[in-house]
Amino acid sequence: MPDLANETPALVNETPALTDERVDHRFKGLPPDAEGLTVGELSAQRRNLFTGGYTTPVLALSAESVEHNLRLLETYAERHGLAFAPHGKTSMAPQLFDRQLEHGAWGITAAVPHQARVYRAHGIARIFLANELVDAAALRWLAAELDADPDFRFLCYVDSVRGVELMDEALRAAGAARPVDVVVELAAGADGRTGVRTEAECAAVADAVGGVATLRLVGVAGYEGTMPGADAERVREWLHRLVGLAADFDKAGRFDPSIGEIVVSAGGSEWFDAVAEVFEETPELSLPVLKLLRSGAYVSHDDGQYRERTPFNRIPEEGALRPAFRLWSQVVSRPSAEQAFTNAGKRDAAHDLHLPEAQVVRDARTGEIRAAEGVTVSGLSDQHAWLATAPEADLEVGDWIGMGLSHPCTSFDKWQLIPLVEADGTVVDHIRTFF
Repeated sequence: MPDLANETPALVNETPALTDERVDHRFKGLPPDAEGLTVGELSAQRRNLFTGGYTTPVLALSAESVEHNLRLLETYAERHGLAFAPHGKTSMAPQLFDRQLEHGAWGITAAVPHQARVYRAHGIARIFLANELVDAAALRWLAAELDADPDFRFLCYVDSVRGVELMDEALRAAGAARPVDVVVELAAGADGRTGVRTEAECAAVADAVGGVATLRLVGVAGYEGTMPGADAERVREWLHRLVGLAADFDKAGRFDPSIGEIVVSAGGSEWFDAVAEVFEETPELSLPVLKLLRSGAYVSHDDGQYRERTPFNRIPEEGALRPAFRLWSQVVSRPSAEQAFTNAGKRDAAHDLHLPEAQVVRDARTGEIRAAEGVTVSGLSDQHAWLATAPEADLEVGDWIGMGLSHPCTSFDKWQLIPLVEADGTVVDHIRTFF
């Protein structure tokens, strides 16, 4: 896979460098005495998360786990002949995008126009928008970006003839000089989320694309993660349909040779092993095939949804991801032997899939970190975690509780600036998000 770290074109970027942003009240958890420092200056101080003035609650990312996960998916994709466009909506963190590109990513996937605008503002040269784009204002912006930068590559879904009509109308009105590359989205089953339901309807959408000058058909794609009742057999069956659709389009001459390669893309964070297996069986087509995986949650992994569902549980010989998140909060009330409360709640912790998991306690008296034995998160209020404490729980007001989180996408989006922390507590960087 190409390394875009040295290929990304320079952009006129009106936003200041992330390291030049000033630390102030906007960023929760950061040291109050860092007010006025730039993010770069604060990071250079290499403060300790626990003793360097950070206030609770504070979300931390493990530097070692992030690096491990980046390397693991890089080698996995290489081993299986996959290109890789991780979904950036997971983190919306350009610093992590840069690291993903350095570790072999082909580009970054987006879901909505705002995300694509963030990517462009931070120099991303290849964007895969995993949605049909029918907003006229967004299409005007896209046309201007494509026309201004011949090295910018953009792909998006089409899943309806009406969508093709709307895209064509908006792009013609914008005077677009370059056509927009599109892939027909095949729905993951009759009850899937979006996408065209049948192969015949896919052909009709592809022919609609072929009938306009503002769009260019370059492949097929879809997302298996929302398939109702998904299991290995059903996911593989759908993936074979997707690959077969690309072959049918090619046989029918729907791909212009000038596109250079045919894109076949799928893959969330739960079934990328199936994607690798089926894409490996892709037949030879008239053009080279870009087999594009789009999994995004791997960069931080988690202690819930993806810990349970990662494909590496099925293929342990390929390696294992490491959870990188830990939310630290402080015990602010211990009203009984059976109950305690910390100062982190729904505003701080992902809770859409699972409650946080109490993992470790940092003793307020000694600084010792021990396992959170007998401590369970039983509920969340807006600004409090409810803890159920068993007789063996050694916990008092002032102790810090380190919690694992489930679902990276709804963990990142609650924090604008996240300390990147080494195992000894040293903060080596701060990750800026743009939700």
